[in-house]
Amino acid sequence: MKKVLIIGMNPFTLDFSLPGFPPGLTAEKVEMGINADLEKLKAMGYDPAKYWIDNGNMNQENLIHQLKATNFDGVLIGAGIRIPPSNFSLLEKLINTVHENAPQAKIMFNTNPNDTTESIQRWV
Repeated sequence: MKKVLIIGMNPFTLDFSLPGFPPGLTAEKVEMGINADLEKLKAMGYDPAKYWIDNGNMNQENLIHQLKATNFDGVLIGAGIRIPPSNFSLLEKLINTVHENAPQAKIMFNTNPNDTTESIQRWV
């Protein structure tokens, strides 16, 4: 069973009025999309896990612990991290944290909360 970790922003801490977010996107829609993809991945034989980051939190200790505790085949970094320009430093930090603590894992990206499964299937 392939293990994948989905890293995303806690949607309830995001400002969806920022440039780059599709009009009408809400925390509830993001959460529903990710939860649906988690169930879809499970049904396809994957072992998915979710890791939320609160907006503005740069502390990586819990993520490092999770990356070291589980041998992930892939780690997906969500669009909520990549889209807002204010998250640029966080994105760099996350990529380096994943690379350093799960070097065997493929690093993947989705474009919205509804194409996570397809993004994971491209690499894992």
